[in-house]
Amino acid sequence: MPTILLATEKPFAAAAVNGIKKIFDEAGFETVLLEKYTDKNDLLKAVADVDGMIIRSDKASAEVIAAAQNLKIVVRAGAGYDNIDLPACNEKKIVAMNTPGQNSNAVAELGMGMMIYAARNFFNPGTGSELAGKKMGLFAFGNVGRKVAKLAKGLGMIVYVYAPTKEKTWLEGFGTIVVSSPEELFSTCNYISLHIPANEKTKKSINYDLLSKLPKGAVIVNTARKEIVCEDSLKRVFEERSDIKYVTDIACDSHAEMMEKYASRYFATPKKMGAETSEANINAGLAAAKQIVDFLKNGNTQFQVNKF
Repeated sequence: MPTILLATEKPFAAAAVNGIKKIFDEAGFETVLLEKYTDKNDLLKAVADVDGMIIRSDKASAEVIAAAQNLKIVVRAGAGYDNIDLPACNEKKIVAMNTPGQNSNAVAELGMGMMIYAARNFFNPGTGSELAGKKMGLFAFGNVGRKVAKLAKGLGMIVYVYAPTKEKTWLEGFGTIVVSSPEELFSTCNYISLHIPANEKTKKSINYDLLSKLPKGAVIVNTARKEIVCEDSLKRVFEERSDIKYVTDIACDSHAEMMEKYASRYFATPKKMGAETSEANINAGLAAAKQIVDFLKNGNTQFQVNKF
């Protein structure tokens, strides 16, 4: 009987846990729960003999992978998977997966909420602005980006997209205006919504050159990863211009400094909470469980994110 570890320092909702257990029970799998753990050694011990593992923000580090003697698959319940050490998985031929699309609506709604919050001066006294008629720029057009585009268009915004890996005609089918470069996107749009992953090519790619091109009063919204924004560049632009705002679901490393100097133009959620809805919580957990069953029973690797 395959054994699956549900390792969640930040637990799933009870409905999600019950749903995951039901999926594994019906497949003839055993579920092992490790919730609210504070000692990494607890995870190292729990992963030792299991066949599969589901995590959320937990770290499937090289040390954790090394401790897993029988592990065949690890699934991150969510879109991002930079908390899985892929080279370590590759070395042991362990399949790593994410659950793309399950948190998309939750993240998109949070992004739009932060845009409104910024447009209305963080709900402080004073004249704000409306989103209708403004230009929204989407940097990448994956599951979340498409949701944001739909919501933005519903509010009467004009949606621009830079997504070089997608076909122009396909992008235009969503009623978007396609631009040919990040520079064009940043110089054109009143709102920039970031949806690129954090990798060696994208880290600190949102730099001074791009940020300095923003129109007057522009707002940058980051629901992706903090590493994609060069903080030194962001602080430089904030010092030079008093009209730029930055709202993010991932606090800057210099959060305290940004709050002290720019509280009227900078906002970060207390913790990453893009996927913090009951619906997303349940959807991602159930998807992860189904993917593990499908892989162990049928060899389905549709959502695999590593190659070996």
